[in-house]
Amino acid sequence: MPTPSPWPAWAYFPHNTRPPSWVVPLVEVVRSREDDVRTDRLTGPLTSDAVLAALAPGLQGLGYTVETGKTAAGKVRRPVLFGDNGTATVTYEVDGAHDDLGIVLEVEAGRGARGNAAYRDVIRASLILDVRFLVLMMPMVYRINMASGRQTQVNAYRDARDMLEAIYASRRLPLPFEGVLVIGY
Repeated sequence: MPTPSPWPAWAYFPHNTRPPSWVVPLVEVVRSREDDVRTDRLTGPLTSDAVLAALAPGLQGLGYTVETGKTAAGKVRRPVLFGDNGTATVTYEVDGAHDDLGIVLEVEAGRGARGNAAYRDVIRASLILDVRFLVLMMPMVYRINMASGRQTQVNAYRDARDMLEAIYASRRLPLPFEGVLVIGY
């Protein structure tokens, strides 16, 4: 009988670098909410907001600022460009951030699985000031109901991991991060 894969799955890039000490506690936060967010066992739809809400207390306990709602007060914004008098003129919303460690965190679900959100997250996080690390949380399995009545699955974690492996292996697109952590939930 094959040994089950550890859950959650995760990969740290570049592969020739030891993962920083903050990685294991972050992965443990995800593991602690397995019953709520493990997409390869859940049958119903799971949104990125639901995943973030389930993980928020643990993330906040590690020092992350986490999006708490859709109002301006609940958003987490980080600066990209500054204008006159040092005022931020362009900011991006992120799902979470740990400013002391320079981490930006993005949690994806349906759009991440179907719409290449991982690419968008990598580019946008690359433009945010003072970001040293990017954390991408992607579903292991995202089920899509087709118009035909059939259901298909997308492994967004695998796709994001493969994308990052190609980026780091090819060296044609240098990223401005010390590292990228992708977690499959």
